[in-house]
Amino acid sequence: MPDIFGVIADATRRDILQVLLEHHDSENGVSVSEIVAQLETSQPTVSKHLKVLREAELVTVREEGQHRFYSLNAEPLELVEDFVIPFLSAGFETEVSVEYLDADGELLPDPTEEVLPGGLHEAAEAVGRAAAVAQSQVKQLVARFKFPSS
Repeated sequence: MPDIFGVIADATRRDILQVLLEHHDSENGVSVSEIVAQLETSQPTVSKHLKVLREAELVTVREEGQHRFYSLNAEPLELVEDFVIPFLSAGFETEVSVEYLDADGELLPDPTEEVLPGGLHEAAEAVGRAAAVAQSQVKQLVARFKFPSS
């Protein structure tokens, strides 16, 4: 399999992936001519880049007669995600505090102090902090990508 970073380093290939992402809900895929029209580039150029994307398994192709229809396969991009996330979280510290309120907005006692014995309270706090950090990291990552509006 080709180096995924080298594959997505090319701007034209990223543009093709963006077009396929915009049509991701389509079961039929996107024809080469549609991609050419959207990107306003030549058919040979698009075909050359689609070949690279196919070899990297970032796209799937469905043949119908002489026509080819391409769809996005985002699974190989998980390697990029796994590589990038630690960099996004470098030096990112978060302290989480939780308050429990009743229906009237009045502060309630922390139920974990009453329910969890001994060291389990500290473990629950650690899990809560880790979940908050993970949520923040995912939000940061999602914010860096442009997704089509629904």
